[in-house]
Amino acid sequence: MTIDLTTPLEWKQASGDAARMLEELQPNILKAHARDHFSALFLRFSEVTSAKAFLASLVPLMKSAKTHLTEVERFKTEGTKGSPYVGTGLTAAGYRFLEIQAPQDESFLLGMRTQETREKLSDPPRSTFDSGYHDEIHAVVIVGDAADAPMTARRNEVLTLIPSTVTVVAEETGLGRVNSQGEGIEHFGYVDGRSQPLFLIEDIRAEEAETDGITTWDPTAPLSQVLVADCAAPDPAVHFGSYFVFRKLEQNVRRFKQAEEALADELGLVGEDRERAGAMIVGRFEDGTPLTAQREDGAESPVPNNFSYGSDAAGAKCPFQAHIRKTNPRGSGGAEEPPAERLHLMARRGVPYGERADDPNADLPPSARPSGGVGLLFMAFNSALGDQFEFTQAAWANNASFPIPPDGFKPPGLDPVIGQGPRPESVYTKDWAGTEKETADPIPQAVTLKGGDYFFMPSLAFLRQLA
Repeated sequence: MTIDLTTPLEWKQASGDAARMLEELQPNILKAHARDHFSALFLRFSEVTSAKAFLASLVPLMKSAKTHLTEVERFKTEGTKGSPYVGTGLTAAGYRFLEIQAPQDESFLLGMRTQETREKLSDPPRSTFDSGYHDEIHAVVIVGDAADAPMTARRNEVLTLIPSTVTVVAEETGLGRVNSQGEGIEHFGYVDGRSQPLFLIEDIRAEEAETDGITTWDPTAPLSQVLVADCAAPDPAVHFGSYFVFRKLEQNVRRFKQAEEALADELGLVGEDRERAGAMIVGRFEDGTPLTAQREDGAESPVPNNFSYGSDAAGAKCPFQAHIRKTNPRGSGGAEEPPAERLHLMARRGVPYGERADDPNADLPPSARPSGGVGLLFMAFNSALGDQFEFTQAAWANNASFPIPPDGFKPPGLDPVIGQGPRPESVYTKDWAGTEKETADPIPQAVTLKGGDYFFMPSLAFLRQLA
């Protein structure tokens, strides 16, 4: 039996090779793991044998994707809490240091920190990164849980395993934040992480149950969009991993909130309608309601994902440059057929970082918001870095001409949230679903890359054999 990567997986019915794959796959890849409390340890090796022994020693602290999914199901039915998540991955430099054949993705072999990659993504100079990201990184160990105490205890267990020949060059600490409805938000105050490709039949069915039988957007994705054969594992036919993108993105909340106010002023928005300025930057209101599905009573929980831009071909509701329209055009980008466009989507697993004195859910002036020290630990799993993460950043977010607008329309401009590069003016509709348009000043860049790298998260079988 072979694993069919062209379709999603029904994990509860998995048998044979598919079951073996789940037993050796790391969690958080096919389905997000709780990580409201999170730590990422970035490591550099100085000796091969001890580095391999350390990686193998992590396996008893780790769990498989199958165990994770079983824990989630048990929590739903019995309320039993699961165990903390431990994951680990190697950079291409790490594979080279260990003298092990690395997965052959071209972007992975180059790495995120090289000049060629930084130019492709319009990333800032490496000298501007936080100090831990200046030099070569070999590996990452990540620990996550819904609660602080078990995460911290498991992190401490990891630290006790690290030998003197392995150096922790950087550590990032994540802390999930929620709005009044208990939904996860990022530091600008918007619901985050809602729209994801779904790789498990059980998750697809659960989402279909929310749509009342009318599917406008199908989140289904094949396993091939996230899984990669682990070429250095004992049996790559059943041992899989995934390419892992990590980027520390600092958010200047004060600047972003000032930009919201300035855009509302330029468009002449008053009263509650001023909230639409921020929604046109992001593509959703803070509570997660998509601009294309605006309702007077706001969003219902869970945040709507069953929408498209088919009824908004002229950008009258959601501007072409809005963040979520740029990074998931839902078949409306115009540069590719919708099935090809969908293949660029990746499994995002981010978590906020940083402490702040203000309440992100409170109605405060921009001057009361932080200008640095907080942000998003962006994480995503890919099967092809060049066609997923890098394509999304370079060809969509940083491309002033994408999505391709109708004839007679100005180019949209950069993604106002994560776009990198010179920012031209953009056009906004002054009234929702209306025709009166206004060319507004560029939204200033309020998100800055402070470091990161590409990793491959190998199978447990690969790690086990290093002992």
